[in-house]
Amino acid sequence: MVEELVAAGVTLVSAGAVYVMAAARVVKQYERGVVFRLGKLRPDVRGPGFTMIVPGVDKLRKVNMQIVTMPVPGQEGITRDNVTVRVDAVVYFKVTSPAEAVVRVEDYRFAVAQMAQTSLRSIIGKSELDDLLSNREKLNQGLELMIDSPAVEWGVTIDRVEIKDVSLPETMKRSMARQAEADRERRARIINADAELQASKKLAEAAKEMSEQPAALQLRLLQTVVAVAAEKNSTLVLPFPVELLRFLERAAPTPQQPLQEQRPSLEPRLDPDPGGANSGQD
Repeated sequence: MVEELVAAGVTLVSAGAVYVMAAARVVKQYERGVVFRLGKLRPDVRGPGFTMIVPGVDKLRKVNMQIVTMPVPGQEGITRDNVTVRVDAVVYFKVTSPAEAVVRVEDYRFAVAQMAQTSLRSIIGKSELDDLLSNREKLNQGLELMIDSPAVEWGVTIDRVEIKDVSLPETMKRSMARQAEADRERRARIINADAELQASKKLAEAAKEMSEQPAALQLRLLQTVVAVAAEKNSTLVLPFPVELLRFLERAAPTPQQPLQEQRPSLEPRLDPDPGGANSGQD
């Protein structure tokens, strides 16, 4: 009798252990458990920790609640200004409703990936090249709205979408490089011309001040000589004083008259009226 009871107890313990091993499930902190009982969804979602199900009747499916980083393969398209580009992007999303993510869509990851590729091609066709290169924040927001609208019904929330890279043809890259170089050269010339204009105005003001005080020009000349001599040059070039040139110009004699005007006339002077009325009157 005792042996039978011991055998029955061992059998019950073994069956209980087998049942617990078959029914025990562990849900991690970043996961949620969705239970199907005979193919029907149970309303309660199992939280993290230890949980039990009915073996052979219930089926537990774990859903990851972490933010998923999904790269979008490069999509080629033609922009609104007829430029062929290839755009890469990355999508950040997470599951907010585990039951809907399991029931409403077969594979929510694949569905989000396909929707991201379709939306990216649509954004390329609606945008211009300058927007893809410089106005990415607005395009990211538009792309996020396009993906998030159908994803909400799947129990998925799009956290963020970023355009990662924009690849251009080599001909377009060279054209843009020439355009940027020409623009920089134009700005450099404008800045140089503006500097020349300002310098000419200042030089004109300085010349006006020096014209009122001739000694200022000599002082400026001496300052220039000191600046040149400070460089330890073996040859020192002294400019010719401008005032000395002006003095020599004032002291120079007037040019002589032509030789014909200075030489006295040697030809005899003929009387136009010899013995005429004038001589008789005399």
